[in-house]
Amino acid sequence: MAELRRRRRSLVMAFIALFVAFLASGSATPQVPLLLWSSESLPPLASPSAGHITSKDQLTSYLDAAFGSGSHTVLLFLQDKLSKDDFTVFGGVFGNKEDSAFKHLEAALQSSSSSVTLPALEWSGSSAILPLLQEKLGVSPVLVDADTLSHLSINTSVSNLLLINLPYCTGLHKSCREVLHDNDEIIGNVLSTMKATDVPYTAIYTGLRPSQVITEPSMTSQAAGRALLQAVVPDVKPPIMYNVSGSPCIMMWAQNLNVSLSATSEWVDLGAQTPTLTGSMCNSTNAVLVLNFGSGFTLRFAMSQRFFSVSARNWFTLDFVELQANGTTAFYRGNRGIYAPAEYSFHCQSVNSFRDALLVPQNSSQWRLNFIDFQIQGFGLNNGTNFSYASDCAGFFTAGIWMGLVTSLLMLLIFVYGLQMIMNLNTMDRFDDPKGPSISVPQSE
Repeated sequence: MAELRRRRRSLVMAFIALFVAFLASGSATPQVPLLLWSSESLPPLASPSAGHITSKDQLTSYLDAAFGSGSHTVLLFLQDKLSKDDFTVFGGVFGNKEDSAFKHLEAALQSSSSSVTLPALEWSGSSAILPLLQEKLGVSPVLVDADTLSHLSINTSVSNLLLINLPYCTGLHKSCREVLHDNDEIIGNVLSTMKATDVPYTAIYTGLRPSQVITEPSMTSQAAGRALLQAVVPDVKPPIMYNVSGSPCIMMWAQNLNVSLSATSEWVDLGAQTPTLTGSMCNSTNAVLVLNFGSGFTLRFAMSQRFFSVSARNWFTLDFVELQANGTTAFYRGNRGIYAPAEYSFHCQSVNSFRDALLVPQNSSQWRLNFIDFQIQGFGLNNGTNFSYASDCAGFFTAGIWMGLVTSLLMLLIFVYGLQMIMNLNTMDRFDDPKGPSISVPQSE
């Protein structure tokens, strides 16, 4: 009986270990985010595609372009641990910005002349940014804080590397939100001191190591399945940009701007032509991008933004698209699917007027529209050459997510069924055949 219980316990433990090993069979790629902004200008950097992990070589080449010549003053905010989930959970990316733990950091990014965001920087066991900066600037780091920085005389004729170490939550005394909020206050005090001294600087905020390992396969050594403004194709056309007084106001990019006269006629790709922007305009509440093509086509995109008290933030919508061709005008109203926070851009793999239409025809015109890999932003262009964070039209529960959920549920049912079978094993209470003759043992006298 004891032997049977021991064997049953061993089978249960083996089954649990096999199930856990199956769920944990994914490959983990450690990564840390990196935010870079400057009071001066930075070299442009194309927005990384979804899932892309920036390698050390890519970071090195960008730092070569950023700090290639002249003297620079660099502020390195190096936190003990940092992951991109820290921004989504405790920042203002989702929810009310008033409750964000990164108020000073977000304000610095919005007010800076230019900024670069790397959501996933490859991490290989040690922080790569500090030795890289030492090599590019040719100086050793100086450990400072907000108090010592105010009394420090900075010589702008030579390069300076100022290191500010920031802690991370340990769970002993303060919560993660409180620790990150205190770190944000330190960042705000340091930036205020630099602003008071009127010294041009470049600031970098990253982590010494990730606060958690993101289970996600690396895409640096394989072709990306979907890319937006990424050099997967050798020659990528630049986005269409409308400037006012030298400052960017509206940006739009599309792989194809296809129009068709009817369901049976051929498509015409207007994206292959270079348009003029005569008639475009923008202000704080409205933006109109007019694309005048030499072939006689004109596309007009009208956008507006307003404050929504429910989400406590401004949102922009694409109100309508107007197509003029061959003396006819077609209007297409943007339904509720074409919207994004005012400081974001809107992206969708397909924006069309005939299938799962995001553009609803408003007259009897037979013209059809189909914009492939479409991205537009009419407000909040602070970095000049790059789109802001993209709000995608794709639903959260994609086909891949549903497949993963169904597969996990199936494995869980198999596990529960097997565990129940093992736990219901019973021992035999007798060892002879009850239907046969009983065992007779004669007694000898």
